[in-house]
Formats: sequence, C-alpha cells, structure tokens
Amino acid sequence: MGPKNTFIAIVAVVAIGTGAWLSSLLMAPAPLPKTATVLPVPGDLPEFSLVDQNGSAIGRDGFRGRWSLVFFGFTHCPDVCPLTLQVLANARQQLAEDGRQPPRIVLVSVDPERDTPEVMKQYVGYFGDDIVGITGELAEIRKLTNGLGIFFEKSNLDEVNYSVDHSAVVIVMNPDGQFQALFSAPHEAANFVHDLPIITGGR
Repeated sequence: MGPKNTFIAIVAVVAIGTGAWLSSLLMAPAPLPKTATVLPVPGDLPEFSLVDQNGSAIGRDGFRGRWSLVFFGFTHCPDVCPLTLQVLANARQQLAEDGRQPPRIVLVSVDPERDTPEVMKQYVGYFGDDIVGITGELAEIRKLTNGLGIFFEKSNLDEVNYSVDHSAVVIVMNPDGQFQALFSAPHEAANFVHDLPIITGGR
C-alpha cells in the first residue's frame, strides 16, 4: 500500500471511529430521576386567590416565571414542616453552589386561621431568602389543594391547640405555572440535588 493509500485508510478509520463515538452519545439513554415522579403531561393549576407573606395578592400566575418547590404545611407543625423546609433550603444552597439556578421555595399554609401573613413572614424567614409563604381564605386554599391532590384535615379538635394532618409531598412547578413533578416523603437534600437538574433540563 502506497503512502497515499495509507493516509486515506487512516482517515477512514478515524472517521468511522468518530462516527461510532458520536452515535453512542446520541443513543445513550437520558438520565432518569431517582426518586421524583414526573408527570407525562404537566398539569394546569385551578384559579385561586390567596396572599403572600407581604399581604400581596397571589393567584396561579404567581407561579409563573421560575421553577418552584411547593410544600403544604403550617407554622405550628412540630416536625415534618420545619424539617422539610430545611431540607429544601439545603438542596437549594447545594444547587446554587453547583452553578445551577436554584428553585424558589413556596410554603402554602393549611392552617390559615393561625397563619396570618405576618406569622408566615416570620416563619419562612427562618429558612433563608427567596422563600414565599402563602395563606388566605380556607375555601381558596382548598381550590389549590384539590387541584393538586393535596390532603389536609384538622386533628385533635381542640379549638386552640389543634394540629393539622396533611400530605407531605413536595410539588415541582415549572416556569409556565404548571404541576411538573412531585417528590414523596421522606425527603433528602441529595434527592433534590440529583433529580431537579434532570426535571428542569439543567435550567
């Protein structure tokens, strides 16, 4: 084989190898979430009218523009709520340290009788910045929870020292204000750090 033919053969081998490598990349399966459940089709929120911790009106359009992690709880919750919010705050910090846009954290109260905007403002402030607290009329909260399949109900029917049983899932809302995915309890920061970049497409 002459030098010219040898050169052509080398180029061909390199081209074939490069093509096989690119093909393997294209055929590699996309990473999947470890723990999150992703909806095949994102769900729209119902219409509702509530207020945030600053007393400003907020409806379903208030979820537009950013990825959000939404948790339903209450400020008198002894364990699940503060632990979950701390996990979300830790995950958010790790995502930011990894150079990713961290999602907004949203706490929706299932105890609006006690959770006034002022109470919510103080409570969510314990878990860092960029955390939204939402409260309002019970009927309006039920519109939102019914639309997302969130359960809550008063227990220990003491008029003052009652508790509230509630779902412990974390809802992932996309920037179009749609229900995109959910994380079931128990919650760990590592699960959010792993799954959220996959759900959001790295955004």
